[in-house]
Amino acid sequence: MRPDRPSVDELLEAVEEFLRDHAMPNLPGHLSFHARVAANVVGIARREFAQSDQIEADQSARLEAILGHEGELRALNRELCDNIREGRIALDDSALMDHLQKFAIEEIGVDNPRYSTYKKAMEEAG
Repeated sequence: MRPDRPSVDELLEAVEEFLRDHAMPNLPGHLSFHARVAANVVGIARREFAQSDQIEADQSARLEAILGHEGELRALNRELCDNIREGRIALDDSALMDHLQKFAIEEIGVDNPRYSTYKKAMEEAG
């Protein structure tokens, strides 16, 4: 990327800020709502862009530990589902439960980091 250009995050931040601070307050009800939805979508995209590499690496590491081998994240997830469906991994398996809890927290962190349960989980993980 050229140093004289804003980063992707800076561009998305500008759009999100415009929608929240300028469009929403100046649009009538229904259009203001759509501007809020658009601002939320941009926020999700920013967090996804910023966090996806780390989240995918963490998920892959947990799945590799559960399944006992390396692989591509999509294939590991598919294999995990197959193993659960076919009873090779018990639903109460502690490693599975740990992975699913962390997965949910990661997803909430991207979708809505202000969600109170997410904040509480992050404080407890602390």
